[in-house]
Amino acid sequence: MMVQNRAMATNDSGILNSAYLAMEYIDSFLPENPLQQPFNNVWVYMLNNYTKFQIATWGSLLIHELSYFLLCLPGFVFQFIPYMQKYKIQQDKWETWERQWKCFKTIIFNQFCIQLPLMCGTYYFTEYFNIPYDWESMPRWYLLLAQCLGCAVIEDTWHYFLHRLLHHKRLYKYIHKVHHEFVAPFGLQAEYAHPLETLILGAGFFIGIMVFCNHVVFLWAWLICRLMETIDVHSGYDIPLNPLHLVPFYAGSRFHDFHHKNFTGNYASTFTWWDKLFGTDSQYNSYTEKVKKEDHIVEKKTK
Repeated sequence: MMVQNRAMATNDSGILNSAYLAMEYIDSFLPENPLQQPFNNVWVYMLNNYTKFQIATWGSLLIHELSYFLLCLPGFVFQFIPYMQKYKIQQDKWETWERQWKCFKTIIFNQFCIQLPLMCGTYYFTEYFNIPYDWESMPRWYLLLAQCLGCAVIEDTWHYFLHRLLHHKRLYKYIHKVHHEFVAPFGLQAEYAHPLETLILGAGFFIGIMVFCNHVVFLWAWLICRLMETIDVHSGYDIPLNPLHLVPFYAGSRFHDFHHKNFTGNYASTFTWWDKLFGTDSQYNSYTEKVKKEDHIVEKKTK
């Protein structure tokens, strides 16, 4: 048995090494990234002028704030563009300025009173596990992408089961009900939640880091990817040619929008497989079939 396990481990390692070498071979034929040298200059300047604590803590906060609000900006602007209204999923529901302002204040509280203290632990995490900061140790883009995908799978699994638990009738009204104040979600509302929910569901974000982190830049890459995904599914708009739709099994905005509208089902954060496996997407499937039939009838009448 031990020999067999060693052989399997050796085989797995060989597969991973082969995949890595294959990606390096492909990468060698790609044109040089014109942003690489400017990024290198900025990175070296950062290392020479700031401490590791400042980079890990304030750098993470800066990346989070810039990414969050820049990614929310398109959805906010869409409210003022008549052409974009045809892509709004719940056409009959619009949030007032007062409720959007309430959402903004709650998010700022969560980000600075809950998430920032957690970010302060980033430096100690990188020190304890000897996570490098230097340019030479930085993973290539394709490794970062693969690691972020692995984190998304882990986070999605955590999110599905804990999110579903928070919908239990004995827990829902105390914690998760806050997030469901908005029946028609919008991008800014992605992090609108009870402080306990921020900690409970947010824990899934850190599990992947524990598994994959091999450089501080990975922390920021995964942070941006996670924000991009959660803001997209809460956007309230189903925009065509969305590059995230190229990701296999990606749930998307319509999938999660139905969860806010229906309150039950569609519990996963990123992918659809857990909901398919446990049948918690059945109401969504029935709803989409009903909409397709109604659209087909309307189309036939207009011909």
